[in-house]
Amino acid sequence: MMKVDKKLKRAFQIEIVETLNNIVEVNAENEQEALLKVRDMYRNEEVVLYPNDFIDTKFNIFKYD
Repeated sequence: MMKVDKKLKRAFQIEIVETLNNIVEVNAENEQEALLKVRDMYRNEEVVLYPNDFIDTKFNIFKYD
């Protein structure tokens, strides 16, 4: 009789995280105002990150059964 290796396969969820980077210069009275301005610019799509702004990719085990 032939032996069969019966390894159970499990489901994994792998998180892929890409990091993009761009430096934006703004005039502001303080750091908090500068952050708020750039955040609003980003949300209003005045600042857009493109593939050439790519820095890194990480793979994380997010969940497994």
